[in-house]
Order: sequence, then structure tokens, then C-alpha cells
Amino acid sequence: MRRNQLVESLNALLEIDRYRDYAPNGLQVEGRDEINTIVTAVTASQNVIDAAIERKADLLLVHHGYFWKGEELRIVGLKQQRLKKLLEHEINLVAYHLPLDGHIQLGNNAQWGQRLGCEIKGTLEQAELVCQGEFEQPLTLDQLSEKVAAGLEGRPPLVIAGHQHPIQRIGWCSGGAQDYLVHAAEAGLDAYLSGEVSERTYHEAMELGICYLACGHHATERGGVMALGEWVREQYGLECHFIDESNPV
Repeated sequence: MRRNQLVESLNALLEIDRYRDYAPNGLQVEGRDEINTIVTAVTASQNVIDAAIERKADLLLVHHGYFWKGEELRIVGLKQQRLKKLLEHEINLVAYHLPLDGHIQLGNNAQWGQRLGCEIKGTLEQAELVCQGEFEQPLTLDQLSEKVAAGLEGRPPLVIAGHQHPIQRIGWCSGGAQDYLVHAAEAGLDAYLSGEVSERTYHEAMELGICYLACGHHATERGGVMALGEWVREQYGLECHFIDESNPV
């Protein structure tokens, strides 16, 4: 399959023009034109690039690519090493950030909702990437924590108990979205789940009376790129390998 055909298809699927993002979405580094083998991963780290080289991949498809707003513009150090490897081996780098968080079926938040067993009932008015849903039966905070861990392959969340009553209405947003906690509380949710936590998050949760679960940035963003790779495999019959680099953050 031709690179441009695949990238145009993914761009349309993920509706990249809907988002004002912190980095370019789509093709970030141009490699060979013909695509047969794809490696997918959360982040285009050096370990993932090496894995793509080992598998003779034509394209690396990730959630976290390069060229972030405010980063060092010069091609030096870490960036130089990564780009050199990609260019030497003619590997295309394709990245989707916010579009891969928000896709209604393949996105990180949609995939996480499936693992939580919580159907998406909508998004928050003040933060459209934050999904909200409701369990059929209320859970204790311990039960919710166990459900989160089971859905993220055993990774236990960091739990802040902002209250002690049962939890039924929740909100969730993958990655570094802890600052939407205030909006979740304003919406009357019992608990809010995201990937990361800040020092201020504890005080906000306790003072707003909402439970917060920090579930891991990497762990909460595995689902989207895995689902996207599976979509490519089913649609175009291309060989896809997911590389799950161990990352405790």
C-alpha cells in the first residue's frame, strides 16, 4: 500500500482538522513509499524505533510523536539520534495525539471506557475530551480501583478518596488530564479518572468532594493505538505489531 494513501485514510478517519493540537498530526517523518509492515506504540521512543528496525517496519504509528509546541527546535541530542535512525532505515513516522484520544470508537477514551465496562453517555460541556458514564450498580471506591486495575492489565491506580459514598457516575480522560478534575466535580460526578496526578490534585479532590484515580499516562493510552493498528490490519491486510514498552508513569 502507498504511504500517502494510508495516511490520507487515517487522517480522514480520525478527523484531524477538528483539533487544535500541540504537535502535527499525521505524517511527521517521511520514509519509504511502499507500506507492508507497521509497528504501533504509545510513544516513538528509541526502544520502539529499534523494535521497528528489527521488524523491518515501513511505518511507525504512535500516539506520542515529535515536534511538540515549545520544545527545542534544533535537531540535537535525543531528537537527532531518533531522527537519524528513522531516516537511515527509511521508516515513516505517523502520529496522532488529540484525534486518537477523542475518536468515538478507536480513541483512547472510548477503548478505556470499554475496559471499565462503562458506556459513554456523553462528554463534559467544558472539556469535550472528558467522557462520562454511569455504572448499572454503584461501586465502592475499592471496587472501582479493582475494576480499573483489571482493565489496565493489573496496574493499580493511585487513589484519592474525596468522599466515602458509593460511586456510580464517573468521568475519565486518558493521559495528562488531571486538571479537568474541577469540571468533573462541577458536573456532579462521583469520581474522575485520568492518567497523571499533580500535587494540587489531592487538595482539589478533597476540597471538591470527588474521588480521583490516577491510572498511568502510558497505561491509559495503550488502547487507542492498539485499536488503530487493528483497524489498519482489518481494512488493508497490512502486518501490524504492537510494541508495549514498559513505562510505569
